[in-house]
Amino acid sequence: MHTIGIIIVSYNTCALLRDCLASLRSCTLPLQIVVVDNGSRDESVPMVRSAFPEVNLVAHGANVGFAQANNLGFAWFAAQPDGLPPYLLLLNPDTVVHPGALESLVAFLEQHPRVGLVGPRLLNPDGTRQAAAFRFPTLLMTMLDLFPPGEVLPGRIYASWWHGRYPQEQHEAPFAIDHPLGACMLLRRSTLEHVGPLDAHYFMYSEEVEWCWRIRQAGWAIWQVPAARVTHIGGAATSQFRHTMFIALWQSRARFAAQRGPHWHLAAHQAIVRTGMLRLSLKSWWAYLRGHLSHAQLRAHLWAYGEAVKR
Repeated sequence: MHTIGIIIVSYNTCALLRDCLASLRSCTLPLQIVVVDNGSRDESVPMVRSAFPEVNLVAHGANVGFAQANNLGFAWFAAQPDGLPPYLLLLNPDTVVHPGALESLVAFLEQHPRVGLVGPRLLNPDGTRQAAAFRFPTLLMTMLDLFPPGEVLPGRIYASWWHGRYPQEQHEAPFAIDHPLGACMLLRRSTLEHVGPLDAHYFMYSEEVEWCWRIRQAGWAIWQVPAARVTHIGGAATSQFRHTMFIALWQSRARFAAQRGPHWHLAAHQAIVRTGMLRLSLKSWWAYLRGHLSHAQLRAHLWAYGEAVKR
């Protein structure tokens, strides 16, 4: 049986990380797990050492971001005597892997040699389906994010093809996608060797989008396998710095728009973002005047919107 190398990047998610690691013990395939800790201040590091002695730990003492931390995981595997394993799983600590999920993902890759990366079906903690398959970002998708359906446009547009969603997620058959949500992604070693690791210029957000863009450009297919199920809490690490993460989101989206090209596409993206941030600023002012925001909250909102435009 092929070994799966698993990289979990952790940042102050001790309790969730414990549940994630415990869920992996039900897998029938041989696993080699490395937790890359991004300078957690909670009990994550001692918890892993005491409760999961089979797990390898890279605790480098600083928050280097999601992409670079995963790349440290790749480097750890590459430095081992056997090198990189045949399959590599990037897994968020706020996930619970259901029994049989990894087996289904590996089986799909073995049956489809031109598929370079697969994602599972993600579930919310209450068992409902979570969006986990997306098209690559478009200008329309950026506009829908900043002018949300239900507020400005009809709400049904939000979960549609126009906003990057796949209607196939409502069914059980595997299907081709542009990219999965980065919470759980299994790829081949040969795919990693072909396209390289994640772009470390992305501190947080869009790193999996840019990576999958390169994977698709290199000729590999990407699929979702609904038979593989993973519960995803979502936002466990990023919610710790809400305004900072808001800025990081739009900075990363601008970087991807610039990389994707052409120049007019980036200019149009920037124009939509500027207009959207103006709308959000006016909305915050209105909330402040109505007493729904404090002065400190207003300042924080306006700072975040301004920084999103500048960066």
